[in-house]
Amino acid sequence: MSVPTQPRAEAVPAAPAPAPAAVGRRMLGVMLLLTALGAALVLTAVGRVWAEGRVAGSAAGTLEVSATGSRISELPGGLALVALAAAVAVFAVRGVGRVGVGVLTLLSGLGAAATAAAGAGDSAALHAEAARKLALSGAQATGIGHTAWPWVALLGGLLLALAGLLTVRYGRGWPTMGSRYDAPTRKAPAKAAETPADLWKALDRGEDPTAG
Repeated sequence: MSVPTQPRAEAVPAAPAPAPAAVGRRMLGVMLLLTALGAALVLTAVGRVWAEGRVAGSAAGTLEVSATGSRISELPGGLALVALAAAVAVFAVRGVGRVGVGVLTLLSGLGAAATAAAGAGDSAALHAEAARKLALSGAQATGIGHTAWPWVALLGGLLLALAGLLTVRYGRGWPTMGSRYDAPTRKAPAKAAETPADLWKALDRGEDPTAG
């Protein structure tokens, strides 16, 4: 008497791993998105008011004074522009050059974040604005308050730094500009006959050795 055998379960084939090229293109898209978003946050934030207060002593009484991020420090906005330029340069370089571009983006993002954090509690620019409005070098602003815009710039700087890290890690495998962007090359002219025998052979073939 034969014992019935249980049917064996068929092995389910494992899903194929994504190709390295596909992963590279995906990371390239993420890097570009992070760069664009980070730079937009920084450049928007530096144009907004970071500190505000009041100054007394004028004939009109108390004046409101404020200082934007770019007046407090020009570094965050400048470093964000450097990071944007580096993102464009990714397509023009390859290999070790990509790593260098990634390091530049990383340092630019960290620098923008650090200077934004330093400017979050800075009041020197506000005092300078108070002195300018009153035309008094010793004027000081009072009732000083700080907005959240420096922290928006800090977030943008961190996004730029993350884009730089992705470039360092995956940049070597990203596509470059196609050959159509290379400088055009001129075809070498046909080799001319150099001996009398070559001339006679060309004439026998019905060719004009002096042409072209």
